[in-house]
Formats: sequence, C-alpha cells, structure tokens
Amino acid sequence: MKIVIDSYIPYIKGVFDNQAETLYLPFREITADAVRDADALIVRTRTRCDERLLAGSKVKFIASATIGYDHIDAAYCRANGIEWTNAPGCNALSVVQYVASALSLLSLRDGFCLADKTLGVVGVGAVGSQVAALAERLGMRVLLNDPPRARREGPDGFVSLRQVCEEADIVTFHTLLNREGEDATYYLANADFFGALRRKPIIVNAARGEIVETKALLDAIDRGLVSDVVLDCWEHEPDIDRTLLEKTVLATPHIAGYSADGKANAAMQSVRAVSRFFGLGLDDWTVESLPAPYVIDLNRLTDVREFFLQTYDIEADSRRLKEHPEHFEQLRSNYPFRRESKAYLDENAFNRLIKKSL
Repeated sequence: MKIVIDSYIPYIKGVFDNQAETLYLPFREITADAVRDADALIVRTRTRCDERLLAGSKVKFIASATIGYDHIDAAYCRANGIEWTNAPGCNALSVVQYVASALSLLSLRDGFCLADKTLGVVGVGAVGSQVAALAERLGMRVLLNDPPRARREGPDGFVSLRQVCEEADIVTFHTLLNREGEDATYYLANADFFGALRRKPIIVNAARGEIVETKALLDAIDRGLVSDVVLDCWEHEPDIDRTLLEKTVLATPHIAGYSADGKANAAMQSVRAVSRFFGLGLDDWTVESLPAPYVIDLNRLTDVREFFLQTYDIEADSRRLKEHPEHFEQLRSNYPFRRESKAYLDENAFNRLIKKSL
C-alpha cells in the first residue's frame, strides 16, 4: 500500500517504512496527481480534501493531524466510500498555554488582576473546556457559550452569546468553523456581535480565522468597542490583512496549538488511526522523545503569570510576524515547537503556584 504524508507533520517520518510505501510532500505538492495511487493520506488543515483532490484516486482513508476538520469535504468522502478522522483534543493544552500567556502579558502590562475579570468562552469543546477550567482555577468568572452542548446537555451552565457580549471582559473563541446550518460559526463575530459588546472586552481568536469578520473587527477597533485584540487565526491565510495586523496587540501565524506535546499527540492519533483501518500493527505507537523544556528558575517564581510568560514567550512570536507578515507560512511551517506547562510543573506544584499568586 501507499501513504502520502504532509512533510511538515513532525515525529512521523519513518514510522510506516516497514508497512507501506511512504511519500512525504509539502502541502502545496499534495495534488490530485500525487495522491492518485495512494491508499491513505495524513494531512494538515492546509490540504483541502475534496473532489478536486480525491476524484479518481485510490484513497480509502484520510487522517488529519489536527483538531479542526473543515478542510475535509465530509459529504464527498461519505458518498465515495472514503473514511476519515481528525485528532480531537490533540493540542488543547497548547492552546490553553497560548491564551494564558496572552492574558498574563496583558494583565501585567495594564495592571489588572485576572481574578477580577469575566471570561466568555465561545465554543466549549476539547479546547474551550480546558481554557475555562484554567480560568476558573485562576479565580475568573467564566461564561460558557456552546449552543450544541446546551441542546444536548440542557441549558444549565451555558449562556447565550448575547450574555457574553454584555458581561465579558475577555472573549475567547474556540469553535469549529461551520459555514452553514443551525450552528454556523462563519462570521460569528460580525457587526451585530461587536455592536452588542458592553464592556470593551479583549478579543482572542485561536480557532479559525473566518469566525471573526475582518471588516467588522476593524470597525470595532476604530470605534473603541474592544480594548485589545489577540489573533492567531486570520481570514485568507497566509495573505492576512496588514491593517488588522498593525492594530492587534498580539498577532501570531496560526501556531497557538503548535507545542511539541500537541504535535506528538496529533502524530500518535493519526498513526494509530491509519494502523487500525489497514491492520498495520501500530495501534499503540507513541512518540519516544520530545525536546527538553526551556531552562527556567522555577524556585524564583511567585506569580503564575510569570510562569506562563517564561514557558511561552508569546510576544516574541508576535514580533516575528509583525516584522515579516510576508513570511506567515514559513513562520508557521518552521515553528520551533515549545513544551507545554506540564513539562515544567506537575499538578501539585502548579496548584501551589496558583495559590501563591491569588
């Protein structure tokens, strides 16, 4: 059998060498011709898996090493007998680290206490639920907005998007991108959304670029409806809006989930999924080693915000993109993976640091 693999997916090279012919290609070279005789694909969000790519191919299975799956045409795959999987939750803690670092930086810069703020989490899935859990541990009031979950589980514990707009000091987006239907999230943050804001919140988007309408966000910034904007995801990547880039306080090239730990999880889930589907005997495969975490003096930390910023320097990532927005894709594809918080502190030590901070 033959497997085509995105060459930018780390930790996976050589894993299938004894089971299949493997072809590693940069995403731009994963074309219809390249996959025509492939049995399986392992891709990222940059590869649109639809009729244009898959028609006339032998592909039976697609594994996406990502949480999101809006790049997979599920209807076409279903109609043509192609099964697929994503990697839910693989980089959730990496995104939590990103949000924590961003809010820590703004809190220290502007002199506010996180425990005094209300956080609105829009999309409470694998990522949003972890963001909410950390925020609660930091003493924040948390509003959860997730209509699909509210319908399944009942309304208790969930709020409307209108309530988020009226009460949140910070709004962070963690939804999937759905372009249509009852739970459409395309342009969820549009002119109506920004017009309903009451507290000039910080806006954070670490989900999908098209969830936030660029034009509406720019207008909201100009009208003073928001205080600060932190963007990791953009419309029209990699050709991002330069005016919006200039007006963000923190701007990064879609790397919120790019920790070494998250990438290892994604690789493991993808390899195991392909193995189970084709019976390749790699159902328990794991990544054997990860890069060492940065060297920091944990004993000198007295504030959990310092911990988040020392273990992930979000400002450096933002500076690189702001200086060279034309390098968006290179910065993303060649990102030096950071380690997540758990590589530095176990749960008990982390809890002690939080208590010391509050």
